[in-house]
Amino acid sequence: MKDFIYYAPTEVVFGKDSEQEVALLVKKYGGHKVLVHYGGGSAVRSGLLDKICSLLKEGGIETVLLGGVVPNPRLSKVHEGIALCKKEGVDFILSVGGGSVIDSAKAIACGVLYPGEVWDFYAGKADAEAYLPMGCVLTIPAAGSEMSDSSVITNEDGDIKVGYSNNLSRQKFAIMNPERTYTLPPYQTAAGVTDIMMHTMERYFSHDDDMTLTDAVAEAVLRTMKDCIFTVLKDPKDYRARAQIMWGGSLAHNDLTGCGTSGDWATHQLEHELSGMFDATHGAGLAAIWPSWARYVYKENVSRFVRFAVNVMDVPNDFTDPEGTALKGIEAMERFYHSIGMPINIPELIGKEITDEEIEEMVRKCSHDYSITQGQFKVLKPQDMLNIYRMAAGR
Repeated sequence: MKDFIYYAPTEVVFGKDSEQEVALLVKKYGGHKVLVHYGGGSAVRSGLLDKICSLLKEGGIETVLLGGVVPNPRLSKVHEGIALCKKEGVDFILSVGGGSVIDSAKAIACGVLYPGEVWDFYAGKADAEAYLPMGCVLTIPAAGSEMSDSSVITNEDGDIKVGYSNNLSRQKFAIMNPERTYTLPPYQTAAGVTDIMMHTMERYFSHDDDMTLTDAVAEAVLRTMKDCIFTVLKDPKDYRARAQIMWGGSLAHNDLTGCGTSGDWATHQLEHELSGMFDATHGAGLAAIWPSWARYVYKENVSRFVRFAVNVMDVPNDFTDPEGTALKGIEAMERFYHSIGMPINIPELIGKEITDEEIEEMVRKCSHDYSITQGQFKVLKPQDMLNIYRMAAGR
């Protein structure tokens, strides 16, 4: 068991009509002139954006709008937001959307107060010492960015997708109304649950086997997500199931499921290169990579994969064949991914075969020009990354 510090300062306002509190919350955390940051058309079509802006206006809060955030949020939009905040004298950023919008807002919030290039933080050249205060109205449960310390931005110059973590980037508040997720398309819902589960699994697959309470919490999150996704795919307006998924997204990435353990994160790092190169949906990319990663590393701690198979995937424990049980757990996860419309390899994800040259380029980027390793469950060197990508490509 590892020593740990658990820090989750975000105020969560959860439930039906919770967005009614937005103006009070912005004022509580010092906002007077707010950048309202959002994505595509859903926030507009649903009427949520207008409602939020009206509530802020009624509360005497000025607003500046910046939409257009796309999945795998772009550095160019961050630059646009930084310039707009400086021009308008914005003192608070409110995200209306999912993880991509919140991640973009986090980058803007530190970039406004930094005299240099905001990409310095993502490139590892500097650490942010200040952020504008932020809050969010969550509409897509997936990334967990509403309670995490991290954000991921894609630099179009080279299609480089990189994450950056800083406790100062945590939201002051997160408004979560499960009813706002009723209209999410099935694919996006399934990809979101995949992302939620992977945030938990990246922490769960560890060599720290003595933090049994954290493991039990992680397993409960995984089982609940696995059950609830089928309910909402059948009935998108099932409030109970939607609420579990929305709260599960926050619990999966506010570090609770990793207290006392060492996270791996290799699957995320490998996937970042996939979605950076092919602009794929992040959750789907994780599903396409994880089975190959799992088969490549499971022998590093077979008992951990056995526990996952039995406690999460309901595989009978064959005590005479631990490796067989572990592999059946991986196979069960693949069947689960297919059952909710997720891919289990790269060709299924991108709809074509990937070339050797593209694989080599992903390895180069993932290893930072062959200078670093990834992961902790099994430390992956560039050759290991190549092997996993090739497995996921069906080579």
